[in-house]
Amino acid sequence: MKAAAGLAAIALAYAAPAATFLPGPRRTLLPRLAGIGTAGRVALTFDDGPSPTSTPHFLQALDRHGVQATFFLLGSQVLRAPRLTTAIAEAGHEIGVHGWDHRCLLRKTPARTHRELLDTRNLVETVTGVRPRWFRPPYGVFSTASLLSARRLGLTPVLWSTWGFDWTEGSTPTSVHRKVMKNLGDRGTILLHDSDITTGNGAWRATLGALPLILDGCHRRGLRLGRLSDQAFSGRTTTVL
Repeated sequence: MKAAAGLAAIALAYAAPAATFLPGPRRTLLPRLAGIGTAGRVALTFDDGPSPTSTPHFLQALDRHGVQATFFLLGSQVLRAPRLTTAIAEAGHEIGVHGWDHRCLLRKTPARTHRELLDTRNLVETVTGVRPRWFRPPYGVFSTASLLSARRLGLTPVLWSTWGFDWTEGSTPTSVHRKVMKNLGDRGTILLHDSDITTGNGAWRATLGALPLILDGCHRRGLRLGRLSDQAFSGRTTTVL
């Protein structure tokens, strides 16, 4: 019984940071982890790329609107599309670490977690010449090991304050736009996806259609869109440990 209780306690400690996935409490209790910074500033972020099928369309749309964003890339995808990764950086966009693949980090050992974050960070730096600053885990679910590794690697954990549920079957430009704007307020970080590699359902097309609506909606509210590094976060580095 004592051994079982001990193992349960260890498992709970390992998974405890996953609770930060809940957006409502995160916005209130951990605003910096939610990407909430300067009033009037909004960070636009994309996860799960790069994808040769879809990411170029987003780069073109952002270029037309004169907006730069932060792309959280998977190491396995960077390895498959290094030229596209370079194109993202050369367009002035920021690149963050999204892990090596899109498996939940709670299913990985601490050693594997650290190795994959290190490999992804180093690969992005090799391809682009710029060392990533930000880390966002797949599904927005941290493990204790991932946070410790991020600290060792100089990566700042960050999630989001609003998202469009744009990976779901049946999403439309209108539904993605409505959900993003509902919880945006006068500052924060938007999560969208420039790739459907985790679903294969073509949902990125709804995201692409929603993008001009979101950009226009932010403009109407007088909000300035940009990269995470364009935000100003007061106080110490974001941490949940």
